[in-house]
Amino acid sequence: MTTRRTVLRDSAAVALGSALLGAFATGGSAAAATAFGGHTAAPAPHPDLLPDPATTPVPNPPYPHGLTAEERAHLRTFDELDFDVYSHADWDRLHLSHARTVRVHWPDGHYTDGIDRHIADLAAQFVWAPDTHISEHPLRVAQGSLTAVTGVMRGTFTRPMPDGKGGFIPPTGHTFALNMATVGLWNRNGTMDEEFLFWDSLTFNQQLGLA
Repeated sequence: MTTRRTVLRDSAAVALGSALLGAFATGGSAAAATAFGGHTAAPAPHPDLLPDPATTPVPNPPYPHGLTAEERAHLRTFDELDFDVYSHADWDRLHLSHARTVRVHWPDGHYTDGIDRHIADLAAQFVWAPDTHISEHPLRVAQGSLTAVTGVMRGTFTRPMPDGKGGFIPPTGHTFALNMATVGLWNRNGTMDEEFLFWDSLTFNQQLGLA
């Protein structure tokens, strides 16, 4: 039987696993046990199971039941961040969701400090994929100062990509639809002090036609 562990705020990896496990468990999904190393038998068909959101778009679900006003506010702010601010490259509004001194952890393990550096990193993607956007959050979990949200990042590689060496990688014209997850640690001002980004970089490069 799948059980929900206590969220440890000092460990983002444990926090993400606990939060997502809680989301699956509350939905009664048998897939949770399989995904986290439990039963290996194929789960029986269940109407609540999600398809792959990257290949079969799903509607954004309602917020979970039982949220505090603060937890609901964090999720609403994160929705606005992805659906509006990020998707329209409206960087002047990023401070509404990110603290000035925010630390952002990237999938390859490196991290950056400060909102200005984060804006520069986000804007760099729009140079070669100006139609980048996120309009789906299939799973949204909040507990106290922690949120864990999955999304689908979509776009098209239509313009030259700087290679970091003074040159450019020519556009392939390939579209991408990448499943990702974001864990946020929020402060009393309603912005994130720390953000953890997760996605499969190999899948991303394959979709771009670079691997």
